[in-house]
Amino acid sequence: MVTAQTPTNLSVIKYWGKRDEKLVLPINESISVTFDPAHLCTTTTVAVSPSFQQDRMWLNKKEISLDGARYQNCLREIRARANDYEDEKKGIKISKNDWQNLHVHIDSYNNFPTAAGLASSASDFACLVFSLAKLMNVQEDNGRLSAIARQGSGSACRSLFGGFVKWVMGKEEDGSDSIAVPLVDEKHWDELVIIIAVVSSRQKETSSTSGMRETVVTSALIEHRAKEVVPKRIIQMEEAIQNRDFPTFAQLTCSESNQFHAVCLDTSPPIFYMNDTSHRIISCVEKWNRAEGTPQVAYTFDAGPNAVLIARNRKAAALMLQRLLFHFPPNSDTNLDSYVIGDKSILKDAGIQDLNDVEALPPPPEIKDKVPAQKCKGNIP
Repeated sequence: MVTAQTPTNLSVIKYWGKRDEKLVLPINESISVTFDPAHLCTTTTVAVSPSFQQDRMWLNKKEISLDGARYQNCLREIRARANDYEDEKKGIKISKNDWQNLHVHIDSYNNFPTAAGLASSASDFACLVFSLAKLMNVQEDNGRLSAIARQGSGSACRSLFGGFVKWVMGKEEDGSDSIAVPLVDEKHWDELVIIIAVVSSRQKETSSTSGMRETVVTSALIEHRAKEVVPKRIIQMEEAIQNRDFPTFAQLTCSESNQFHAVCLDTSPPIFYMNDTSHRIISCVEKWNRAEGTPQVAYTFDAGPNAVLIARNRKAAALMLQRLLFHFPPNSDTNLDSYVIGDKSILKDAGIQDLNDVEALPPPPEIKDKVPAQKCKGNIP
């Protein structure tokens, strides 16, 4: 039995569209930042026993089918790379060939909403592949394992590393060179703070898989984006990350998010991942950044309405939290501890101890002396 934890990741240069559906090969490269596993991760336990009659999997305590190609691809590839395993203390000895005939049970849990645009499939498949590789004594490094995780979910390849990670699209037809490579580790730019505003935890209407397929077939903008726009942005983003250049990083991150959703709207029929609350958050960030004269926060949205806000430092994160709580305060009967989860020490930095402090928040300076902002109760936990 093996238990592993793998965090999810957020793309700042977006992956959208495949050139090979079966092997999950992208039409452009992408760059992501990996979240802290203490806050957003998948925990997976895998076990093997001669008494198991078939491969089975439970996700968030509900059994799911392993018949799909994505799961079968990962299981097949890991079993093909399995090695002899022996534990003398427990009296266990499994030969390389035995793994083909032994069945596994997989128990997986996400500590955040699934299929809501928070890249749950990335951590799911990364954790599945990593834990199975440990169980079956696979000797390949995370770079090679990323090529297997990619076949379950494209963005999963990036969750096998911390910090900022690049998914190289590759050129080989078999996908052997389409792998994730680390750019910098999590300590390189550790002053960044990420706030996730969960606008909706409901499952999205259009899955990423079907959305990408429809975009590649019907969008007139996607080819220009993949061939002309993204390659330049990849170079610029790598430089910004290496130099810890937040203004450039923020500009690229926001532009990437906006263009990704523009491509979704250019799809036929159009795909609407964001909603009115998402747009209000963008407006809030843009107004603040303009008022400051330099970016304090970058926003980005994946295939869902939930906002990921990357603050340049902890002070900016605290001020962003004040703005979110001003515009989207919890209902009077809502517990603040359940409304803001994760690193709650940020509440102290924001001068917030209880709901009374939220009610007393003044309008942000950038909206003073203008039409009073409409508060929207209970929209963002």
